[in-house]
Amino acid sequence: MLLVVCGLQGTGKTTVAKKIAGKINAAILRTDVVRKELIKESKYTKEEKRIIYEKLFSKAKNLLKENKSVVLDATFDENENRALARKISEEFGTGFKIVEIICLEELVKKRLKKRTFDESDADFKVHMEHKDSFEPITEPHIIIDNSKDLKHVDSQLNEHF
Repeated sequence: MLLVVCGLQGTGKTTVAKKIAGKINAAILRTDVVRKELIKESKYTKEEKRIIYEKLFSKAKNLLKENKSVVLDATFDENENRALARKISEEFGTGFKIVEIICLEELVKKRLKKRTFDESDADFKVHMEHKDSFEPITEPHIIIDNSKDLKHVDSQLNEHF
């Protein structure tokens, strides 16, 4: 199984990705971790993004070759990268799901101000810069609202996993 957990910065993708990975016994690959491995000071440019996603997909393929399920934790704000993930799942003959994480903007702002000890450097400014460029997901996908407590997230996940 290959799952894409996507959404804007600060919506709680990593929290949900970890919960999903635990439910399906999957490895998690985060662009935030890959970014730290490859780039000292990220500017969140298109070229950086291309390099990071290439490495993310390469790592995913290696895990899928070992018949492991993989959760990709990334913004995935472009249809092109979501399509590439789907293509990889087809290449390996594995299931594929997209899970979009949404959250109330004022809560995102509060969470990002409090964020510490995380691989992500994204702040609310980055969230807002990407908000208008996030390409709508046009294929069937799961939406998880992370605006409430974790019990609410768990109940939503239990409907799908």
